[in-house]
Amino acid sequence: MVTIKDIARAAGVSHTTVSRALGGSPQIKRETRERIARIAADMNYSPSFSAKSLVQRRTYTIGLFFSSIAQGTSASFLAEAIKGIRRQIGEEYLLSVAGLDTMERHDSVTPRRYDGILLMSQSDADNGFIYHVRQASLPLVVLNRQLDDPAISTVSARDRDGVAEAVAYAASRGHRRFALIEGRSGFRSTAQRRAGFIDGLIRHGLPLREECFMPGDYGPESGHAAMQRLLDLEERPSVVICSNDDMAIGAMNACHARGVAIPSGMSLIGFDDIPYARYASPALTTVARPVAEIARLGAELLMARMHDPSLAPSQLLVKTGLMARDSVADIS
Repeated sequence: MVTIKDIARAAGVSHTTVSRALGGSPQIKRETRERIARIAADMNYSPSFSAKSLVQRRTYTIGLFFSSIAQGTSASFLAEAIKGIRRQIGEEYLLSVAGLDTMERHDSVTPRRYDGILLMSQSDADNGFIYHVRQASLPLVVLNRQLDDPAISTVSARDRDGVAEAVAYAASRGHRRFALIEGRSGFRSTAQRRAGFIDGLIRHGLPLREECFMPGDYGPESGHAAMQRLLDLEERPSVVICSNDDMAIGAMNACHARGVAIPSGMSLIGFDDIPYARYASPALTTVARPVAEIARLGAELLMARMHDPSLAPSQLLVKTGLMARDSVADIS
């Protein structure tokens, strides 16, 4: 195994110089840093993070926590979040992923194990974890949920505006009878998307029918079951907005099973713009939420706070965007 001392001998410098050069120290001239980096690469040098962490008192581990991985977090959402974070933190840090619902206690979340914490938060029930992390003096950024506490950095999407835009789009195509398949009860995203749905109906003078609010849990099975109930109504909606794409796919399958054509017999709109949405039959109209970008921005904020804890907290809101495809009929 190649060590720093081996690189020092090859470069004709001290091992202290090599250590500083590989650590990016400005005390070492740029030309020297680049030469030592080339030699290290040629020798297939792999840094020992355990030794490095002992010297610098860092763990080189970032914790990524979700309210729940098993409930309400689709595989595509998880993959996009990790992709966005990795894009920002590179290979220098390990990324530890866990769901809060599987943790009995928070005692293991300490500076001895993590350099910083990203929380992909769905629920106000996460607040206990948030304040544990703050008391542990760990850098923290909350993703996916706006908080009332301005002392905590957050990055989230304008979910409410996104659903209101979806209602406006369907209304522009002549639709008057709307229904909503909601997300998991207690999740902030569920409340935001319901609020956007109501905003859109009020803004366009559209009827608000209580029987057209259908419960769901963000899983495709709940979308399928909710659509079955909507199809049984005496006065069916002409367009159904689903609080995520997984439920929209389940709802689409329910229509196919009942012989209801999409979009001529029922129009559908999803939320998230998962990769499969564009390949559904017909291609699903949906609201794109840039999960990877939210995660990347959150990781960027976290890295900045890890290097400078005195930085002022930031609350960022990322725009959504309507992806108009083939699942909404023009009945105007």
